[in-house]
Amino acid sequence: MRSPLRPLTRRGLLTGTLGSAALLATAGALGGCGTKGAQQTNCKSDDLSATEKKLAFSNWPQYIDLDEKDESKRPTIDDFIARTGIQVTYNEDINDNNEFFGKVQNQLAACQPTGRDLMVLTDWMAARMVRLGWLQKLDKSKLPNVEANLLPTLRNVSFDSERQFSAPWQSGLSSLAYNAKVTKEIRTVDELLKRSDLKGKVTALSEMRDTMGLLLQSNGSDPSNFTTAQFDDALAKLERAVNSGQIRKFTGNDYSQDLNKGDIAACICWSGDVIQLGFNNKDIKFVMPESGAMLWSDNMLVPNKATHKANAEKLINYYYEPAVAAKMAAYVNYMCPVKGAQAEMEKIDPDLAKNPLIFPDEDMLSKTKGFMALTEKQEREYEAKFQKVIGA
Repeated sequence: MRSPLRPLTRRGLLTGTLGSAALLATAGALGGCGTKGAQQTNCKSDDLSATEKKLAFSNWPQYIDLDEKDESKRPTIDDFIARTGIQVTYNEDINDNNEFFGKVQNQLAACQPTGRDLMVLTDWMAARMVRLGWLQKLDKSKLPNVEANLLPTLRNVSFDSERQFSAPWQSGLSSLAYNAKVTKEIRTVDELLKRSDLKGKVTALSEMRDTMGLLLQSNGSDPSNFTTAQFDDALAKLERAVNSGQIRKFTGNDYSQDLNKGDIAACICWSGDVIQLGFNNKDIKFVMPESGAMLWSDNMLVPNKATHKANAEKLINYYYEPAVAAKMAAYVNYMCPVKGAQAEMEKIDPDLAKNPLIFPDEDMLSKTKGFMALTEKQEREYEAKFQKVIGA
């Protein structure tokens, strides 16, 4: 297993190089142009997989297993190529969901190829792609491992209720963490936002769905099904914490080093970061808030006009073999979406096999929610309100 702490993690790139201003610009462009013209309802794709043994796969940096001795090699990809004869062009060209959307939106809106057969995007961007009709429906008869091994908690999501267009690559939790060297235990979101000894020593995430999902839960609302009034109530709570100086700043995963050093005492976090920090610092504690945590996935998707869909489906199915999934989880340290991988992890790293942030039990999963799929109008409205409060 690769030793942490890696200098850059996949979720840290979520806010990426473009940041909040770009997100609003993208949403504004969608609204200004009107997405009706961009939506596709009859974009036909030809599959050349039978004659062309190749596929192009776009993913995030450092989001796949690497060889310990030669990090230019990706063992699971190499194994897939050896097994199937399908040559995989693996590109780490997704640095930010919105930035990537900007790369492909003109082609997908015009029913033109992007040059990609498989791409990995976070739930909310996957939801936008589904809404716009820019994805090819997966053939479940070619995905027996997904059908058998996808965790029940991830089978039905609001943006793709029967997983017709998506299969989780990795999953994770948005929750709380603290440094026990500099503060006492925290248990709730309200403590994070109100406890006087934490004033100015707290960070929250600049990704709206993570932070607001936790605040909605702390108010007793369901982040997978909420009203505008409930969103506004939760946002008002956040605004009070900002105005009082309780929250020092909003971040991507750059909070992790501050938490590690004790420069901040507590934060809203991503589970993978906490696992990596915990290898070297036993004072870093993960907290499942009493009100619950947010569950998210990054999803494998086949875009319209991809010409190697069946090859992509073979790759998706391959990564749902428990032994393969375990190899991946041992390296990336996020929540594994594949049943049976925990037993395989015992052979690789027994300690990781016991880690509930990689292999959560049913009780932990029962306390998680996904974020509601938003309409285009809601997405623009909620993002604008959130960015105003966090000062982006």
